[in-house]
Amino acid sequence: MPEATRSRPTVLVVDDIDMNVMILEEILQDDYHILTAFNGLEALELLRRVKILPKLILLDVMMPEMTGREMFDIMKTDDAFKRIPVIFITAENDSESELLAAGAVDFINKPFLPEIVKLRVRNQIALKNYSDSLEEMVAEKTAEATKTLDNALQGLANVIEHRDLESGEHVKRTQLYVGALLNHLIDTGSIYAGELRRLEPDIIVKSMALHDVGKIAIPDRILLKPGRLDPEEYEVMKTHTIRGKEIIGELGDVNSSLYLKHCEDICYGHHERWDGTGYPRQLGGTDIPLAARLASLADVYDALVCARVYKAAMPYAEAVKIIADGRGSQFDPVMTDALVEIQGDFKQIAEKYL
Repeated sequence: MPEATRSRPTVLVVDDIDMNVMILEEILQDDYHILTAFNGLEALELLRRVKILPKLILLDVMMPEMTGREMFDIMKTDDAFKRIPVIFITAENDSESELLAAGAVDFINKPFLPEIVKLRVRNQIALKNYSDSLEEMVAEKTAEATKTLDNALQGLANVIEHRDLESGEHVKRTQLYVGALLNHLIDTGSIYAGELRRLEPDIIVKSMALHDVGKIAIPDRILLKPGRLDPEEYEVMKTHTIRGKEIIGELGDVNSSLYLKHCEDICYGHHERWDGTGYPRQLGGTDIPLAARLASLADVYDALVCARVYKAAMPYAEAVKIIADGRGSQFDPVMTDALVEIQGDFKQIAEKYL
């Protein structure tokens, strides 16, 4: 194999129709090394032969010998293959919601649109590369690896924000909001001061970078939709909290690492509400982890004061009023009061990093 080919990421294309395989090869061959198979059984045999596993699999659903879904289910039980991300190639009558629930990372619809295929493959390859780097660094467990892990986690968070059509500054802003809020709660001797000190504020701030890591699992057609989601799409979007918890759990033992524990609490809990009507577990009050309650305020404030593709930015004072109105229903009352008291600090952060 030529050196240039070996240096490119490998993508496995599995489809029983020759023309589909040829089209995908033509679209991707300039940027990736392409392997091909014509059914699930042939693809599994190929995976067991190759020295280096592909970074991504494009998998048709309906095929003879072994369907794409049957192959996918086998992969999920095999330690060697279960972490290879799969983009399903779907026809009009395929159930995308069922495939997503099974663990697909995205979909490509027939007929193929070259730019869509390239973008979705590129996004998933980038995310896979970050995931692989994180696993290697967690295993090393050295001081230098810890520092590099911090940078990699921040980089992963930025990849997610860019995929979500953000500038990447959303991560930095929310971290700074959380830092300002918890420092104020400590400095003023609030009822949370002692607990916050025990939980190591600096680690809470670092952990905030991955609050939306579960969006890796949300398909582009939902994540990048330039308007409000319909009810079914919103239910899919809500799963990013659960997938985020699962991803953090794969990085290490959350019970032996305060860093990973805060990451898990924030990923899993930042959409819970004080009154118990949030998601995914409908936790209420102080049953919601403290770090997640901080994250909720920071995330909502940033969503209000920053423009999105479907809405304009809201004036700072109006955003604070909305949050204050949610005191005791959506948000922790003590933390809400603290945000109101330091709203000027929040405004400065937002203006500096917009």
